[in-house]
Amino acid sequence: MKYQAAVITVSDKGYRGERVDTSGPAVCRILEEQGLSVAYTAIVPDEAAMIRSELIKCSDELRLPLVLTTGGTGFSPRDITPEATLAVVERETRGIPEAMRAESLKITPRGCLSRSTAGIRGRTLIVNLPGSEKAARENLNAVLGAVVHGLDMLASEGSADCAEKPARASAPSLDAWLREAKEEAGSGGCGMYLFHNGVVRETAKAVVREGAENRAPVRGMLFSYDAEKVERARRAALALPGISYARVWLNCGELRVGDDIMLVLVGGDIRPHVIDALQALVGEIKQHCVTETELG
Repeated sequence: MKYQAAVITVSDKGYRGERVDTSGPAVCRILEEQGLSVAYTAIVPDEAAMIRSELIKCSDELRLPLVLTTGGTGFSPRDITPEATLAVVERETRGIPEAMRAESLKITPRGCLSRSTAGIRGRTLIVNLPGSEKAARENLNAVLGAVVHGLDMLASEGSADCAEKPARASAPSLDAWLREAKEEAGSGGCGMYLFHNGVVRETAKAVVREGAENRAPVRGMLFSYDAEKVERARRAALALPGISYARVWLNCGELRVGDDIMLVLVGGDIRPHVIDALQALVGEIKQHCVTETELG
């Protein structure tokens, strides 16, 4: 199902036209790249009543499944987006901001200072993101897959089947990944980026790897992965000589022939180092991090 979303930037300076909003458009791009459509955007000042009004409008009047805010989650006296959000939600979803802070802590110890919150109003999920474009992208990418599954549950009349029917998706935009990679701190040491995009093929693995004959074409596969093992593999790749960047996306669920399985991007100083790291990372993922069951 394709969901609609709203993106609301909370910023005094942005509202007065004194600062160009980059976090809101960045969040919109990520949503659209992942198949969601942005139906509404707004910039409001750090005023609790105006923030509450926008959140209620998006949930009660526009009935949008997802509302993302950027900004107002820090320690400044005027950072009151979490308080305005908690005033309108009916049920908190504390795991979402916990996961975002955990991701931020991998990058900086200051990640614990984020006061972002999230919750449900009716059938709308509201999530606070930081005001920094970089942090907003990192936080959203950390939870978006789970958020979409949460939207599935909100749209259903009963409980969604988390174990047997994980959501399948298309790979994110490689152009967006490259743009974001070049904006990362330390990217000046990268002289080359290489990527791997794996897709489901109709030829059985036994034919390709073992030379087996008379195997019927596959119609798809069941694909899943161990997120902790994948993260360890990514960090191991970053520890290789000359490597400054490594990013991994994996699909899950029942995939069809031609569906994306994975996207891996590695950046480093020289071509031999990047080739070695990419091969090592993809090999580790395929051998130790994923489970594949071909469907005949």
